[in-house]
Amino acid sequence: MDRVTLRGLRARGYHGVFAHEREQGQTFVVDLVLSLDSRPAAAGDDLTKTVHYGVVAEEVVEVVRGEPVDLIETLAERIAERCLKHEAVREVEVVVHKPDAPITVPFDDVSITITRSRV
Repeated sequence: MDRVTLRGLRARGYHGVFAHEREQGQTFVVDLVLSLDSRPAAAGDDLTKTVHYGVVAEEVVEVVRGEPVDLIETLAERIAERCLKHEAVREVEVVVHKPDAPITVPFDDVSITITRSRV
């Protein structure tokens, strides 16, 4: 499998279990690895036979900005489902970072990583 990687997609979302997270929102950062066979696209230099990463980026931001959920696990799952709607994508790794998570001790990052594939 070949991979298309997007790192550092940023969007403001209103996800979390605490009221202030839902009211004030915060920035979420998403990294993606889209697994696909790029040979058909490369052979014909044809965008329609691969995944349009610009479209994927816009869709991921739309999910982050969309309906609030309690858990970043749920957010990651929704992002994975959206990515797998693209015909060329066979598997996706999604990392959702929550750099402003409500933690009372110093930290660099909180994230969830999931991998989903077509069944």
